[in-house]
Amino acid sequence: MNVHELSRADARRIAVRAQRLDRSRPADLLDTVRRLTLLQLDPIAAVAPSADLVAWSRLGMAYSPGMLDSALEKRTLIELRAIIRPSEDIALYRADMADWPGRGDLRGGQKRERDWVRANDACRRTILDRLDRSGPVPSRELPDTCAVPWASTGWTNNRNVTRLLEFMLLRGEVAVAGRKGRQRLWDLAERVYPADPVVPAVEAARVRAERRLRALGIARAVAPESPVEPMHVSEAGEPAVVEGVKGTWRVDPAYLGGAFEGRAALLSPFDRLVHDRKRLAELFEFEYQLEMYKPVAQRRWGYFALPILYGDRLVGKLDATADRKGGVLRVDAIHWDADLGAEMVAEVNREIEGLAQWLGLDLALPG
Repeated sequence: MNVHELSRADARRIAVRAQRLDRSRPADLLDTVRRLTLLQLDPIAAVAPSADLVAWSRLGMAYSPGMLDSALEKRTLIELRAIIRPSEDIALYRADMADWPGRGDLRGGQKRERDWVRANDACRRTILDRLDRSGPVPSRELPDTCAVPWASTGWTNNRNVTRLLEFMLLRGEVAVAGRKGRQRLWDLAERVYPADPVVPAVEAARVRAERRLRALGIARAVAPESPVEPMHVSEAGEPAVVEGVKGTWRVDPAYLGGAFEGRAALLSPFDRLVHDRKRLAELFEFEYQLEMYKPVAQRRWGYFALPILYGDRLVGKLDATADRKGGVLRVDAIHWDADLGAEMVAEVNREIEGLAQWLGLDLALPG
């Protein structure tokens, strides 16, 4: 198989098109999530919840948060480990659930988790019985009859029911049936997940890698470990090299040679276009960190700065906060990484105005 030779601009345009951030917008929310494969949930909503920001970046004013709530209620989309996925994709994870905590030789942490669940089997069965009779319910309504407490040096210490539910989720026994505010509602998996045939583990891993590459456009076969959703694509797609970047990539051939027409977009810090910081630096030559965990004095771009995309380049960061009580989207600064012409700046400004309009807030600019 030939190795495709790409310029950095080629690679960036493939990534932008794959993430549905070019001028050709997707048709609806379900189509968007199917193409992206996921929406990541995160409680931080300095501007808006990340899942809503990602959807708005693609769909624009055609999107409202009620669409996501409706899709979750109808279960065309399903939450799995704080990730929203198309319901039909759950079948790609059921084989791994059946083999929890893993296949082959287990690591120390896997053995510990397996043994702890076994030690609390009576509590597990009590939870299943309670859910069978009265689910869906929040975790606080489930009894803690664990014989062995969960020990941790972190925030999960002695949070027995919450921890046990997480392991039961990984085992495919329970599922998140919805949310009441930020509280997850738990139910039996058989009442939440579609009754689609389980895809065998090896085939499921291959399909997941292929879909991941379709969503990313271009990625490494091997990438840094990432919890819940990997960034690598194994042997999916075809090999490629990118001019000026070391190593071999994998590219989805469907994006090769296609026309590209870009636009301005404001991205969530958790957007998949910027999520892999190493790929971000290699292809986009863009420096970015989410700074909300840094002391104020050490922040360069802001608490929840939104990366700014223009065409196939990431050109800056928007430091903005939604002041809902005050009724304004407060823009504290725009940190530009590139010199843009007046027309380009005007398009970015229109996107900022559109964000305020979508949020139902007035726009308050710096100065």
